Amino acid sequence: MVDIYRPMHRQGPGSRAATVRALEIAGLGGEKGLRIADIGCGTGASSVILAQLLEADVVAVDFLPPLLDELMIRASQEGLADQITTIEASMEQLPFTDGEFDVLWSEGAIYNMGFREGVQAWLRFLKPGGVLVVSEITWTTAERPREIDEFWMQEYPQIDVASAKIEVLEQAGYSPQGYFVLPEDCWTMEFYGPLEERLADVEQQHGSLPEVQQLVAAQRAEIDLYRRYGQYFGYGMYVARMLGSDKGGRIPESRGGAGPF
Repeated sequence: MVDIYRPMHRQGPGSRAATVRALEIAGLGGEKGLRIADIGCGTGASSVILAQLLEADVVAVDFLPPLLDELMIRASQEGLADQITTIEASMEQLPFTDGEFDVLWSEGAIYNMGFREGVQAWLRFLKPGGVLVVSEITWTTAERPREIDEFWMQEYPQIDVASAKIEVLEQAGYSPQGYFVLPEDCWTMEFYGPLEERLADVEQQHGSLPEVQQLVAAQRAEIDLYRRYGQYFGYGMYVARMLGSDKGGRIPESRGGAGPF
C-alpha cells in the first residue's frame, strides 16, 4: 500500500478547489497565526494548501512514516518546512492537549476511526469556537442499487446520508456551518486516475506475488463500482464549529459564500 500511495499527490478523493471551498464556508482566511491539525494527512496535499493560504502552523499527523517523509519533501520544495510539523501517530491516540487547535482538518481519513468516534474524540482538542472540517463517505440518495449498498455496508457500516452525519455533529457538540459533495473530478482526475497508473506500475514490478494480485484486484473493483454507481455516493465535506465562545464572547460567524448546505 505504501508503494502504491507514496508517489501520489492524494491518497483519497479531493482537490485544491474543494479545500478552498471548505475554507470559505468555514470563514477562514483573514486570520494569521492559526494552529491547525491535519489528521490522517497522508503525503500532505491539504497540509500544504492550508499552510500556503492561511500562513498557518500545521501539525500533520499520520501513522505511516514514509508518507510523512514525502510530505516534508514537498513542504521543503514549497518553502513551507518551517510551517509544517509532522507527527507519527494513530488518529485514535493523538498526542494533543485540550483546546490546543483553532482548526481540525481531516480529508478522506476519519473513516479509519469512524465518523462518530472521530468527531466525538477530537472535540476536546479545539479551542472554543474552533473549526472542524472533515470529508466523509456519504450516501447522496435515500435509495440505491443492492450491489453498491451491500458493498459499502460491508466496507464501512457508518456510511449514511448527509442529514444523519450532520445530526452526529450536532449531538457531539458542534454547530454545523455547511456541507457539500465533492465533484466527480475529485474522484476521477485527482484520485482514481493516478491510482490506476500506480496499480499498473506495482503490478508490473510485483505482480507475481499473490498478495499484490489480490490488492490490485480489490482496488480496481472499487474503481469500477464508482464508475457504475458514483451517482449514489460520494465524499461529503462537513464544516462545523465547536460550541463555545471566542475571545469576543460569541461563536464567530462563517464568512463563506451563500448556500453552503
